[in-house]
Amino acid sequence: MAKHGWKSSFGDSQIAGMYDLGETLGRGHFAVVKVARHVITGERVAVKVIDKTKLDEVSREHLLKEVRCMKLVQHPNVVRLYQVIDTNTKLYLILELGDGGDMYDYIMNHDKGLPEEKARYFFRQIVLAIDYCHKLHVVHRDLKPENVIFFKNQDMAKLTDFGFSNNFIPNEKLDTACGSLAYSAPEVLLGDAYEAPAVDVWSLGVILYMLVCGQAPFSEANDSETLTKIMDCRYDVPDHVSPLCKNLISRMLIREPHNRASLGEIMSHPWLQQGPTPLVPSDVPLVAELPLTTDEHLLLLDKMEDGNIADRDKVIRSLEENSYDFTAATYFLLAEQHLR
Repeated sequence: MAKHGWKSSFGDSQIAGMYDLGETLGRGHFAVVKVARHVITGERVAVKVIDKTKLDEVSREHLLKEVRCMKLVQHPNVVRLYQVIDTNTKLYLILELGDGGDMYDYIMNHDKGLPEEKARYFFRQIVLAIDYCHKLHVVHRDLKPENVIFFKNQDMAKLTDFGFSNNFIPNEKLDTACGSLAYSAPEVLLGDAYEAPAVDVWSLGVILYMLVCGQAPFSEANDSETLTKIMDCRYDVPDHVSPLCKNLISRMLIREPHNRASLGEIMSHPWLQQGPTPLVPSDVPLVAELPLTTDEHLLLLDKMEDGNIADRDKVIRSLEENSYDFTAATYFLLAEQHLR
């Protein structure tokens, strides 16, 4: 079987015999996101193709941080990174493919917002993902409904796009202004140095407001008016929103970052704790990324060896070293197939 090397010749429709590229899902300044098919398993994945020749020094640094943070954050409510392919001119990120669209479009289809039970169900998942990120000292800095993807077959919401993410040291401030105006905390927009966790908490407040109200809290006809409302922390919550939910929103959308609720306070809030099961944060690190038994794990190793994909030692080494290579990607995609 041909070896899957990093510096192979890459065609437009195929990535070195590993993935068949399909339709384009979206475009950015330096990147294109496409649907692709993993050639061995037949599984559909998303491929983010970054043109490295178009990156300036700042963009290159953002890219390195994105990859580093995505490798670090492995959580059920974060879009999974399967493989990283680095060539002379392009970087390919092989990602889990959502099948339910993004949260922004979902909200826009609900004029007055979602029923609170449904909003709570999805908001819990976002909070769990961010809590896990923060425990690993990763701040997202671009939390918005467009960066939450639905997986209908799993009935889950997952966080994506770590392009503005960064590592932080507790009690030390960051100073890079980034993110989207409508979701950015006042201190970020002012250009002040800021506490990393607090800016994500502000964005969580905006997301919860949108989930239950069907619109953004500070959105106005132009950026200047939107900025003024954010700085004044001026917003109205419709009467149909419950008092408990209003209270939680008000604990996150606070002008002074040191007065905002912490992730722990958010998770223990009575509104978020309502429902059939309590909200329990994930341990760091997660003990098991996939709920495979030992027998199932051995079965997959046999399957990969018998199929001439890779021998057992290579598979185990790829998994233990977090290689993010084709061998590890194939293992995880086979595991997900098996668990369905």
